[in-house]
Parts: sequence; C-alpha cells; structure tokens
Amino acid sequence: MRLYALCDQELLDKKGLLVEEFIAIAIKENAEIIQYRNKNADIQFIKQQLIKIRKIYDGFLIVNDRYELVEFCDGVHIGQEDLREIDSDIFKAVKILRSVIKNDKLLGISTHNEKEVLEANEMDLNYIGLGSYRNTNTKNNISTILGEKLDEIAAKSKHFVAAIGGVKKDDIFKNVTYHVIGSGLLE
Repeated sequence: MRLYALCDQELLDKKGLLVEEFIAIAIKENAEIIQYRNKNADIQFIKQQLIKIRKIYDGFLIVNDRYELVEFCDGVHIGQEDLREIDSDIFKAVKILRSVIKNDKLLGISTHNEKEVLEANEMDLNYIGLGSYRNTNTKNNISTILGEKLDEIAAKSKHFVAAIGGVKKDDIFKNVTYHVIGSGLLE
C-alpha cells in the first residue's frame, strides 16, 4: 500500500489536533503525499498551514481547491463541483487550471464513476481520486459508494488512481496506486 494522507482541518479541529501532530503521524506511516484540505478558512490561514507542513514534511504536498496557493506546495486537487466553478466545461476548466499551475506541479481531480474516469483520461492530469469506496467521516452526503467496483473502474484509468472515501490501510486493490486515508490514520 502506498499512502496519500488527507489532512482535513475540520477533522483536526474536531479531534483537537494541531496540523503538526497529524503530519507527524503521516510521516510515521510513510505517507508519500499529503493533501491539505480546508473548506472554511480564509486564504491566509491555509497559506500558513501549508508553510507549517512544508517545514516538517519533505514529500509531495497537495492543496485542495486553492490553486492560487500552488506556489507553496507541489500541486492541486480539485473536485468535480469546484471544476465547474472554474468553467462549466470541465475539460476547459482543467486546461485553465493547468495553465495556471504549470506542468511542473501535480494536478488531480476527484472522480466518482466510470464516466468521470473516462473523461479524466482525456485531460492533462497526474492522477485521479476515485470513490467513495465506503462511507467516510470527512464527507457528508456521499451519493455513490463504489465498494468492490472501485478496483474495476480504476483499471480503466490511464492516470494514477488514489482510492478515496472510507479507505483503510488494510484494504487491497489491484488497480489503485494510493490509499487516501484521513481520519483512519488517527485510529
């Protein structure tokens, strides 16, 4: 298993953890990638958190949604809804994002079904997040649980695949590159 750790600020706040404590756990678990997600804070707070993480973590650091902060990390991950906020045409949205973040930064998007995976195959991406695998504590209103179908759909991707949504360390996939684990690291 290759680990992609999801550092969700809302979860940290609920658990009373500092970002540095979560990063220490992720490092201990050999996380190759850490994504910092904060849906509620202002841009200055997110920037400061990215700087804190960068000081103690040498692996790949991804920011969720806030592509304007890409200079403080190694890439951006963005969801389907957030892509549509950039442009209603998701293909155009990815082109716009790529022009902003450049080719030396990683770009990943969330996918939830075979159709979105096949669309992603036509985009200039480094990876996709695919899920949800099962219910999760960090996302509300999950409409699709892929379960065992996740691995079958992942096989159709030309990009690296990160399994998302309720993934655990001991889950086994054949066609998935990374296990994305957030709250599971704290158990």
